[in-house]
Amino acid sequence: MSPLILASQSPRRRELLRQAGFQFTVQPADIPEVPHPSETPEAYVMRLAREKASAVAAMTPDSIVLGADTTVVRNGLILEKPHDPADAFRMLRILSGGEHQVLTGICLIGKGRVISEVALTRVWFLHLSEKEIADYVSTGEPMDKAGAYAIQGYASRFVERIEGCHFNIVGLPVSLVYRSLRRLED
Repeated sequence: MSPLILASQSPRRRELLRQAGFQFTVQPADIPEVPHPSETPEAYVMRLAREKASAVAAMTPDSIVLGADTTVVRNGLILEKPHDPADAFRMLRILSGGEHQVLTGICLIGKGRVISEVALTRVWFLHLSEKEIADYVSTGEPMDKAGAYAIQGYASRFVERIEGCHFNIVGLPVSLVYRSLRRLED
């Protein structure tokens, strides 16, 4: 297999790839993460994944580059990483007591090919009181997480059920990456 480069600074993506036995290096791409007007959430994560992979692939033509971007969506509203604790509180209030989607766009560039996919996982949260939200935000865990929560941490207690890939919620749909790499190598 060709050398794999992860075009992301996400520690969760690095950990997921390591746990799955991938050999890779990290070369983050500095791409602004701002949705275009009227861009769908699916198009948004796909565009960012492509832009990240393309930026790094331009500098490393003999490698396979993996770009990825994850966002949380509730009723069409994109919930990125919170700007501050008040923003995290606002997002968790939006997610409380209902279903939302976690979308991750992945893009692999290498061997003269581009493979792009989007993974979607549906997540149902319990109804959260203002105190539960405030207590969770005070842990600091929601910061630097799309949708202001980490399913692998304290927020696991809020998740009633999921439909789809658990690892997608953490930040990278590992089986989708593996299937896509197999397609790229064929």
